[in-house]
Amino acid sequence: MLPNNTDPHPTYFLLLGIPGLEAFYLEIAFIFFMVYVISVVGNLTLLFIIRIDRSLHEPMYMFLCMLSFVDLMLTSSTCPKMLAILWFNSHGIYFEACLTQMVFLHSFAIMESALLLAMAIDRYIAICNPLRYTSLLTKYLIVTIGLAAVIRAAALMVPLPFLIKRLPFCTANVIHHCYCEHMAVVKLACADTTFNNIYGIAVALLIVGLDLLFIIWSYVVILHAVFHLSSKEARRKALGTCASHICAILVFYVPVVLSSVVHRFGKNVPIHIHILLANVYLMLPPLINPIVYGVKTKQIRNRVTKLIKVNFIGFTKISSMVSNTCCICERNKTGS
Repeated sequence: MLPNNTDPHPTYFLLLGIPGLEAFYLEIAFIFFMVYVISVVGNLTLLFIIRIDRSLHEPMYMFLCMLSFVDLMLTSSTCPKMLAILWFNSHGIYFEACLTQMVFLHSFAIMESALLLAMAIDRYIAICNPLRYTSLLTKYLIVTIGLAAVIRAAALMVPLPFLIKRLPFCTANVIHHCYCEHMAVVKLACADTTFNNIYGIAVALLIVGLDLLFIIWSYVVILHAVFHLSSKEARRKALGTCASHICAILVFYVPVVLSSVVHRFGKNVPIHIHILLANVYLMLPPLINPIVYGVKTKQIRNRVTKLIKVNFIGFTKISSMVSNTCCICERNKTGS
């Protein structure tokens, strides 16, 4: 129940978590925690490597750098609260904090989609206009594209808190989710939510529909250009440069589309399936992207290998020095 009947907005919401799977909360929390740690370490490693290696200061890696940052923010906007729910039964979240989380997670999801589109355009130029690649994708244009992604996300998401605040919440304040997802919050309102529903659907269609349409178009043109190459080796190499990006597209859009279809048409699907699919949509891209790009991109793979070797050699030297120091101390004690 709401603590203040005179206020149309609740002081706080209760995030239900994953109903039906309470007996497995510790196991699920451990999986989520490991996914979060690997995501943070992987994306920070990518950011660090691209930052220190000047040979990676190219358009493709600049976009990858932006994608890693967005992935970090996307997973960090939801995972800590989900872990608090699963581990410590900390279900409460203040109304304003809920709206803030909602804006951030949806904004970063929109930015991710925009960056995947930008990376598709990058691959299109690299394969179809290789001689003009660096002259077309200048640093100024890359920064402009990044700012455009941020501005578009902000323009679409800033209205959300105001659309929510205009709604009264009479009795219910329990959100059937692990985080403050827009439609899950709207369902609690005791007023006409038609405009909110239309706005949510319109934004989803605009982002998923248009971005994905342009991505598909760019790859149709890319494939047309690739299959007209005379050399089989050239075709293989050209397609190889797109493999990581195609994986990133599938990892992001397949869970989004699947979650949307289940949400709209799967009325008989258990609620915990809905929630788990929504979590996959937010947690999988930040986990998979750094792994895929780290494995498939030779420059990044070599740099990571070199970094590990340097750290291992340094650790071995320090261990050897400590061991030798201990041996000298023992000899001195014995001699005295």
